[in-house]
Amino acid sequence: MRFDPRRYLGSGDRYSDTGNALRRTLRLISASERKEEARAFLDQYCLESGATKTFKNRRWSEIRRELAAAKFYRHSPEELAYGARVAWRNHGRCVGRLFWESLDVTDCRDITEPGAMADQMTKHLTSAFNGGRIQSKATIFQPVEGDKLPARIESPQITQFAGYRLENNQIIGDRQNVEATRMAMSMGWTPPQTPTRFDMLPFAIRDAQDVRSIHTVPTEAWHAVSIAHPTYEALAALNLQWYAVPCVSNMILTIGGIDYPCAPFNGFYMATEIASRNLVDKERYDLMSEIAEAFGLDPRRDPLWQDTTLTELNRAVSHSFKRDGVTMVDHHTGCRQFMDFYHKENALGRNVSGDWRWLVPPQASSSSDIFHLKIRNRHDVPNYYQSRSADGQFLMPYYGNAYRTRRQQNFDRIMRRWKLWKRMPW
Repeated sequence: MRFDPRRYLGSGDRYSDTGNALRRTLRLISASERKEEARAFLDQYCLESGATKTFKNRRWSEIRRELAAAKFYRHSPEELAYGARVAWRNHGRCVGRLFWESLDVTDCRDITEPGAMADQMTKHLTSAFNGGRIQSKATIFQPVEGDKLPARIESPQITQFAGYRLENNQIIGDRQNVEATRMAMSMGWTPPQTPTRFDMLPFAIRDAQDVRSIHTVPTEAWHAVSIAHPTYEALAALNLQWYAVPCVSNMILTIGGIDYPCAPFNGFYMATEIASRNLVDKERYDLMSEIAEAFGLDPRRDPLWQDTTLTELNRAVSHSFKRDGVTMVDHHTGCRQFMDFYHKENALGRNVSGDWRWLVPPQASSSSDIFHLKIRNRHDVPNYYQSRSADGQFLMPYYGNAYRTRRQQNFDRIMRRWKLWKRMPW
């Protein structure tokens, strides 16, 4: 049976331009589901902000009128900031949620032109770096308004290193970004005369008409940390480096039934992200053997050479960031911080969502308390999601078990299964 989403969404909802990449990425939710998410968000906002019942009733009347007229309503600046923070709190793939309340939110919904958006991201990176004491920030641009799609940042991160495929099929740089590098060069970006492993790649923006443009990150807006080991001096000869601020830019923020396709945000790095993944994964830099040689390890004699390499490389990355005064957390400290967040949220009566595969560190996994934690990802909203097919279809309100009768809990489970069934691409 061919899937026709208009059977339950209505003929005018987000389907006039099915060829648009963003439209294919957005969640499929009905008008009643959007209204339910709006009401659940308002209830949560009023409960946690201490708003009066009079305010909640008046605000709900405004939201219902806007939804009925345009399938859209506009969040107040306070609602937007609160929603972005709770989306971080709810996101099951993030291990650093202990600091969710400190997220600094910049409301840029009035900025719609790609050039102005790129300038704003330069300000974001500069402010987030904060002299090395990295501050968690989110910059939120225009939302989807009914059938009207906004401009968005297409690149996965604002700062990324290029990857070059040479004539002999050898790759220099980040293998993950070979296609993005080819695209940038075809659009006029000129790499350095002598390409290196760590050339900063421009990021791509698609405007409201779905036209792509590329924008260079100014040199002064990003900071590179040179990787050196406190003991093994040979590592410095490899000239390894990494950027200080990881700014994710291609995830969609959803708050109360309203999607924000362009809401770049940053935290700070955990050492394993760089040392146990980016520099050594085969689909990234694939430098495991080269780094092991710098540490004097012989794979033919030591069956645990990879373990030693990863441990010492983590030590080098942590040492280098600390030497430069740049915020960095090791995986053991990061896991302890997550457990603090987990216990704090439970004490407040809030259940914690989590994707175990993403929370457990790739290094010394079983030594962390998270490894032994039974946790599941409920995909609560507000939240961030990558795409409709990857994780967006699972997002919906979670009402919790407190103050809910057994009959209400059973009804919640039935409704959740019904919504998931509707959203499946049959």
